[in-house]
Amino acid sequence: MLYAGIAWTADGYVVEVIDDTGNRTRPAARWGAERVPELTEWLSAMGGASGQPCAIVVESTNGLVDGLLTAGGLDVHRADPWILPPRPAFGSVPAITLAEQARTDLASLSPLTAAGGGQTGRDEDYHGGIERSAPIEAELTRSGRFFRHGSRDRKEVALTFDDGPDPVFTRQVLEILDRYQVRATFFCVGLHINALPDEVRRITDAGHSLGNHTWSHPFLPDLTSSQFRLQIERTSEAFEKAVGEVPTFFRPPYGARTPDALGELISDGPAVALWDVDSWDWARPGPEKIAQTVLDHTQPGSMILMHDGGGDRRESVAALPKVIEGLLERDLRCVSVQDLLRRAQP
Repeated sequence: MLYAGIAWTADGYVVEVIDDTGNRTRPAARWGAERVPELTEWLSAMGGASGQPCAIVVESTNGLVDGLLTAGGLDVHRADPWILPPRPAFGSVPAITLAEQARTDLASLSPLTAAGGGQTGRDEDYHGGIERSAPIEAELTRSGRFFRHGSRDRKEVALTFDDGPDPVFTRQVLEILDRYQVRATFFCVGLHINALPDEVRRITDAGHSLGNHTWSHPFLPDLTSSQFRLQIERTSEAFEKAVGEVPTFFRPPYGARTPDALGELISDGPAVALWDVDSWDWARPGPEKIAQTVLDHTQPGSMILMHDGGGDRRESVAALPKVIEGLLERDLRCVSVQDLLRRAQP
């Protein structure tokens, strides 16, 4: 059997592959964040060429590759912090460490599914973090810096797209938005901004707005407050370099919250923009189901969660025209998150 560990860095990903004896089967491979589709194909071909199954391991601060890997039918596992050595302030543990953990104790890892995504099996930590964050969330809400939706009194909604930019799907989303002349907001991750600055400029040139979605799409309960702040700051720096501006809104990956993370936003930093309509497009239930889910739950002021990156988003793209047409039929105007929430300030 083969074991492949995938680590993230400031520049992309490092992959190490070892066999049952712990020997490297090839030199460490480096992949830019824009090349995850190629990485998926490479891992698929490697298993087929060797005739051996391959267990692929990511850690919980890397939420950007599992979507395409699981969509490709690969065997993906997550290594959680309590079984790993400490991470650096910015980056994951080494890829060879992840591969070795799988080789020596595969049962300690959590198998990931398309339906569960990167947080598969962490429901208790997820909901516990949200419950503990309630007092800080309330404080941010009172100060006009925490939102799930906009005003219910105006026939406006915000279409939002997470986890991009993507070299294929973001352009397809932009083409559809342009066709219907509607505005949207893209919550981008730093790894992809760094790798694809032209795509970020394409978003703003088309009149759409941006939001901060961390650097590597981590599961926030596994970050220290300083690691969280670095995720936000490095992503803001990437935005500044790409388009000369820093977004004023932040969306936590998976919607996860912790007191430490929200505490970092009390005195400064971006406001939090969640959503009240989840399209569930990340689970790939089919374009018809995605569109129907959105239209069944949207009301005036809704923030609608969809995705243009972080996985196979063909179904999201296919559903988008029906979503927009359904909103327009209800006389709901699509505006940016900034415009929607400016009118909802307390």
